[in-house]
Amino acid sequence: MLFASAAQGQIIAVKDDQLYKAFGEKAGLIALMGDFMLRLLADARTGPHFKPANQQRVKEQLVDQLCSLSGGPYVYKGADMKSSHANLDIKKSDFHALVEVLQASMDAKGIAPRKQNEMLALLAPMNRDIITPR
Repeated sequence: MLFASAAQGQIIAVKDDQLYKAFGEKAGLIALMGDFMLRLLADARTGPHFKPANQQRVKEQLVDQLCSLSGGPYVYKGADMKSSHANLDIKKSDFHALVEVLQASMDAKGIAPRKQNEMLALLAPMNRDIITPR
């Protein structure tokens, strides 16, 4: 999974809701994460990491994370990224593949490239906590 986290699993969010609105608010994020999960599972690079997971829970947490990051009204209360990815042996190439899949989902949902880049800039710092090669 993605997403920059603050202490105690809280997500650092932007101050206004313009990005949240550009992503279609909660309904748009739910649709985006539904598409994203299907693509993650189908991709040979990312599928092995997500097939064993509780996919519904992952989608719900991703929606909350993106909502919080983008200035929406929902708060991510799940585990912090460092501890939740610590034993998953995620390499830099795995993280990059996930970002590619996310970009494909955002393209498929018609999200403007500028808004995609804004979201990706918020997500990028998470690589320090998610990339956990053994």
